[in-house]
Order: sequence, then structure tokens, then C-alpha cells
Amino acid sequence: MKTKQIILFASGSGSNVENIIHYFQDNPNINVSMVLTNKSDAKVLERCKRLSVSALYFNKTAFKDTDCVLDILKGSHPDLIVLAGFLWKVPDHIIKAFPNKIINIHPALLPKYGGKGMYGDHVHKAVKENGDDESGITIHYVNEHYDEGAIIHQERTKISPEDRVEDIAAKVHALEYEFFPKIIEQLLLAQ
Repeated sequence: MKTKQIILFASGSGSNVENIIHYFQDNPNINVSMVLTNKSDAKVLERCKRLSVSALYFNKTAFKDTDCVLDILKGSHPDLIVLAGFLWKVPDHIIKAFPNKIINIHPALLPKYGGKGMYGDHVHKAVKENGDDESGITIHYVNEHYDEGAIIHQERTKISPEDRVEDIAAKVHALEYEFFPKIIEQLLLAQ
């Protein structure tokens, strides 16, 4: 069996990236081949260095206006491209080159709390302000619109009125760490 290759995209600290790398590190059939980030000072770069995983920084021009990032992706032959805390909208030319091969995790139960600007604590704050009794994660395919691609998997967690934004975030992170690598693995094994 050919080893399946994953490329991860991240914009921030990279806790999901590290969790995914650890999950697959002893799997001979699945490999995280590289991590790409749009921030030169993202903490995910430090994590990748510590974990001996290749990491590259790119700017907006390389991503949106040229084929630079697309060429890197094509040359790496990924079986799956995983957005793990990546905040930029993926341009159409990359989506078209990798149909149904780009997935994202969103920290809410889509279609609620999706769209531009809805990430991280912005989502958890909205959940709290609306008095929702549950939140969760949505793993979905990426299309040309923020958070509107076909849903692959959702997990839920109960929210109590006493929960602070930080408490909601912790509950959602726990779901991300538990389920995101498992769903990635299922998708790769089904290919």
C-alpha cells in the first residue's frame, strides 16, 4: 500500500497540527509530509521544527495571485489537504486542482456560526451570547465559500449557562483533538 500523504495548513499556534502529527507519527501508511502557514511568526513553525516536520511560510501573493502554493501542492501529491486552524479563504484555483481533497475543521455546529470572521473565540463568544445549550465541531470539505462545503462529520458537546467562553473553547478543543485525526484517517483509508 502506498503511503498516504497529508499536507496541513495552519495560521496560529498549531495545537491541532501537533495533535495530528502525533496521531500519525507511528503509522507506516499515513504521513504528514509538510505544514504550510500564512504567518511568518506563527507558533506552528516552532512546533514543526521541534517535531522535525517540514514547514513553509507563504504570503498572500504566493497563495492567491500566483501558482506558487499550487505548484508546491501539486509537486507533493497530497492525498488530503487539511486546514487545521487556517484562516484564509482557499482560492478557487487550488480548490479546483484538488476536488474533494481539502477539508477544514470548524469550532461550531455548522451551518450555525460559520462564515468570514467566525473562528476561535469569536465563535465561542457567539455561542455563549445566544445561550445555546450545545456546541461542537464540524469537519467539512472546502468549497469556494467560507464554511459551506459538504459536512463530513459533526460532534456535539453540552454547554451550561455557567460556562464561560474559555470553558466552551476547552470543550470544543477536546472534541477537535479526539475526532479530527480519526476522521482524517477514515477519509484516507476510504480512498
